[in-house]
Amino acid sequence: MHTTTRNSSARLTLLAALLLAPFAALHAEDKAPEPATPAAAPDDLALNFHLMHPGGGSAPGDPNAAFFLDGTYHMHYILAHPWKGRESFSFIHVTSPDMLHWMWQPTKLQPSFTGHGMFSGTGFLTKEGKPAAIYHGQNSGKNQIAIATDRKLTDWEKPFPLDVRKPDGTEAKINHWDPDCFLIGDTYYAISGGEKPPLLKSKDLKTWTHVGEFLKHNMPDVAYGEDISCANFFPIGKKWMLLCISHHIGCRYYIGDWDAKTEQFVPQIHARMNWRRENQSLFGMKQWRVDYFAPESLLTPDGRRVMWAWLATLGKNDGSMDKRTIQSLPRELSLADDSTLRIKPLRELETLRYEPVSFDNFTVKAKADLLANNPVGTLITNLDGDSLEIHVNIPRDQADRKLFGFTLFSDGKGGGLPITFRPENGTLRVGAAEAPFNIASLPKGEDVDVRIFVDKFLVEVFVNDRQAMLAEHADYRGRPGFSAFSIGAPTVLKKIEIWKLKPTNQGFREAQKNHVWEPITK
Repeated sequence: MHTTTRNSSARLTLLAALLLAPFAALHAEDKAPEPATPAAAPDDLALNFHLMHPGGGSAPGDPNAAFFLDGTYHMHYILAHPWKGRESFSFIHVTSPDMLHWMWQPTKLQPSFTGHGMFSGTGFLTKEGKPAAIYHGQNSGKNQIAIATDRKLTDWEKPFPLDVRKPDGTEAKINHWDPDCFLIGDTYYAISGGEKPPLLKSKDLKTWTHVGEFLKHNMPDVAYGEDISCANFFPIGKKWMLLCISHHIGCRYYIGDWDAKTEQFVPQIHARMNWRRENQSLFGMKQWRVDYFAPESLLTPDGRRVMWAWLATLGKNDGSMDKRTIQSLPRELSLADDSTLRIKPLRELETLRYEPVSFDNFTVKAKADLLANNPVGTLITNLDGDSLEIHVNIPRDQADRKLFGFTLFSDGKGGGLPITFRPENGTLRVGAAEAPFNIASLPKGEDVDVRIFVDKFLVEVFVNDRQAMLAEHADYRGRPGFSAFSIGAPTVLKKIEIWKLKPTNQGFREAQKNHVWEPITK
């Protein structure tokens, strides 16, 4: 998250400036603080196993500066709050032993310490192994670096700005926002935000040389005007991955190679992690389509790359952000042999399972034809509870050419949250959004494997480790029905497994009471 229209160093095209205008408006220098902090979430809206801010409304909520240090996972996320009579931003600090059970810590990275508000960046380790955060300093006109003085992140050195120079030693005029920093050999590299992100390098983190453009080229499915922001660049498998956003389209990624000779990233694959809901605008941000936004990732001690994203406009269609500040489930990222991305739910989620229920060879009755509107389907079961994991395996010969799917929160009349496989256009539809997933493109004989996570009103769906989607369904209370539908021919579901999931929100409940995370506002 950043504001560019107030940074004298930014040189954006008019199109990019228009796209980012809502963010500049959000962070306008003269905006008065909110008159009061909204009340904390009532019990029926407090999620069970998603990371959620405990203090009521806040926005933005970008995850930032994630680490694994000495047996503990650390995450920060942005909190908007008053400071000296104006709106500013802090990095809220949470810790966990397993990326599921989070505890809130005193906020150290806040404007009363840094002297400025904190917009997005990332965490990295210095050559000496010290945790550090690179970010954009609100109203400073510069990207900044802060280095922790201990590995519990309880104290930090004062941040310092990046001094960026041309090779001849004169000041480089570059965009300053949403930076990332990474080590290759003994050289630090950093990128900053923009449609054409600048690449910088340094030996000491303080004096930086502008190398040139980070991308060797862009990809054909990236439109002119799409910026690269909230970037996170890291090796994965035998390739490199750039995880980032476009502000108006949401989370996306590139897979490619690092060209050490030219010092550039050479992308080969580009794909998206966020999709427009059908009731959202195609253009601009009047009706945002950024449910999955502002990603951050870390490397676990056993070598897994795990990411989160802020659910920025979850359930909103009025052009505003969701101020509840909810983070997605942690996702494990890896590369297949063909260098395509695999996306799995965090394996630690399996430790939350209890009271399993299963069904074998369940037959879903056929609806007559494609003209069926909102198919009622076949009731599988009434779900017991609001914190659940559902696993369904569909044999390949039962899935091919089928328009079929499932309905959560079914009312028995066709209402609820549909999850639909569409062979005619090769998509997976969850609620009102569609993402690419073509059953016909799976390797021969590979079954369709679906994992669904239900956390009250929030649903996340993972299919064959190749696609992941999410949706909110506000009308979830008192609707336990879980059904399936199949158009034109019946479908046999080989295995259905359902588990209740133990809540992980004990730290959330504690932080609602102790407010240990509250930053200084005066």
